[in-house]
Amino acid sequence: MNLNKASLIGNLTADPIKRTIPSGQQVATFSVATNYVWKDARSHEKKEVAEFHNVVAWGKLGEICAMYLKKGSKVYLEGRLQTRFWADRKTNTRRSRTEIIADDLIMLGHIGTKREEAREQKKQEVMAKEGVSIDEVPVE
Repeated sequence: MNLNKASLIGNLTADPIKRTIPSGQQVATFSVATNYVWKDARSHEKKEVAEFHNVVAWGKLGEICAMYLKKGSKVYLEGRLQTRFWADRKTNTRRSRTEIIADDLIMLGHIGTKREEAREQKKQEVMAKEGVSIDEVPVE
């Protein structure tokens, strides 16, 4: 019997990037940071190290991630590990990237904090005052 399962609780390091592949399927990619804390046996000092995990969410889950998750969002996710290999034509070397293919995701904490809501309301007020429509704002 084999098992390939990854479970994480961490924070997004940046907003998810959503793409549509040629078949029309949606995919969102993002990175989740986790930390590990321990006490050094010799110095008795608290030590901490951060790990960064590449996550891929396909289909409806990818659309939901792109819509609701933002940099700093705390999430619990489950999935499987997958390693992709490719040839880097510039350096003529074989490259690899290990990713977590998300199967399930739970948004932890509040989706919209009071500070974010206040910031969004302020932005809407400024745009209304200047007579700018949300449709006229360029997307980067």
